[in-house]
Amino acid sequence: MDLGVRWKLHGDGKVPAPGAVVRPDERLTWPRTVGLGAQHVVAMFGASFVAPVLMGLDPNLAIMMSGVATVIFLLATRGRVPSYLGCSLSFVGVAAVIRAQGGTSATVTGAVLVVGVVLFLVGLAVQRFGARIIHAVMPPIVTGAVVMLIGFNLAPVTASTYWPQDQWTALLTMLFTGLAVVCLRGFWSRIAIFLGLVFGYALSWVLDRTLGRIHSVGPDGRIGDHWRLDLSGVGRADWIGLPHFHGPTFQWSAVLVALPVVIALVAENAGHVKAVGEMTGTSLDDKLGTAISADGVASVLSTAVGGPPNTTYSENIGVMAATRVYSTAAYWAAAGFALLFGVCPKFGAIVAAVPGGVLGGITVILYGMIGLLGAQIWINSKVDLRNPLNLVPAAAGIIIGVGNVSLKFSGTFSLSGIALGTLVVITGYHALRAFAPPHLKEQKPLLDEGTSRYDTGGAGDLGGADSGEGRRGES
Repeated sequence: MDLGVRWKLHGDGKVPAPGAVVRPDERLTWPRTVGLGAQHVVAMFGASFVAPVLMGLDPNLAIMMSGVATVIFLLATRGRVPSYLGCSLSFVGVAAVIRAQGGTSATVTGAVLVVGVVLFLVGLAVQRFGARIIHAVMPPIVTGAVVMLIGFNLAPVTASTYWPQDQWTALLTMLFTGLAVVCLRGFWSRIAIFLGLVFGYALSWVLDRTLGRIHSVGPDGRIGDHWRLDLSGVGRADWIGLPHFHGPTFQWSAVLVALPVVIALVAENAGHVKAVGEMTGTSLDDKLGTAISADGVASVLSTAVGGPPNTTYSENIGVMAATRVYSTAAYWAAAGFALLFGVCPKFGAIVAAVPGGVLGGITVILYGMIGLLGAQIWINSKVDLRNPLNLVPAAAGIIIGVGNVSLKFSGTFSLSGIALGTLVVITGYHALRAFAPPHLKEQKPLLDEGTSRYDTGGAGDLGGADSGEGRRGES
């Protein structure tokens, strides 16, 4: 059985010939391949660093399981789809909502585990019926609206939890991050969010040394004097050790909040596979279902031990575009580095110490970017919002999601926010479509062939949803 772990040496293994690319089944010399693997780790590190912190999960375990997920993905796709799977930012809002309802880390991972199972089943359906099934269920108007309400539903988390802990650090971090996103180029632009975190981290340390403690809302939600940056846990942490594993618990209310993110994950994976196929000049449509299923399996395995879900990363598409090296051997090296990071508790303690004010400045931009990716899906797919068939379900669902509107069915069961908004968008669109006159039903196919544009921005994994939807709807 060909598992895609045999690579031919490309040329002399040193430098690709002018205009040539290193294909997925080729490699450079092993030292160069390992170096490229390290570059892929750095590229994905920004989002994978931020996501577990925002979700309240162990960052060491998140990085370790991203390496495991990448290995699973490479084996499942037989080495034909070069990709790194890192912690998905799509679930940040889900985690915030579940915790606001009294859920624990186990509740979060349990809900996301169910999403991983559903994603796996969606992949099987795509393998069986073809990629067109995605368009039938999730046309661009639906996908864009769901991504938008997922992002904008997060606004109260920033406003009420992070920003009040240190408003001036939050403001300065926001300004620095904004400048980094807009002004930096190349590799640095792809880690702009990470650079904003580093800036805020350092700024908090300097302010503690110069101004002393701050009197504000602390991480525990109580007002008092506290340090902006508490590094006491770093000193107690070991250099070598396993991350904290825990099992999931399942609550229907949490599962219903998390399920809508399946739509964003399908969009991310489809966009990633399409982009890689066009970059390498190889049709990978037959691997789309496999890629989606592999992502689902990897997320199930990660959440089963207490880690976050994973998704394909657009940042690594940028690395491949810049280097023209698509070798899956480099991703195996990247996975190895991630596993090593996972067994360093001191690294995890440094990540966990990120001040709340810093997260406030970062999330103001990050959450907004996630939401606006939904608008970008509409723009790239030429969605006509003058068409009431598009306008009505999207408008209703977004307001429900952003406003966290609740619909109570009994004293113990209700739907609200992301879950209710997504349900309204999907069922509303298809119900209205069943009764709409023919002239309102004209839609462009989601997966037409065409020239793609690659999103290599610093918005983490959701860049895949952006670029992918643009490719599929615009052709």
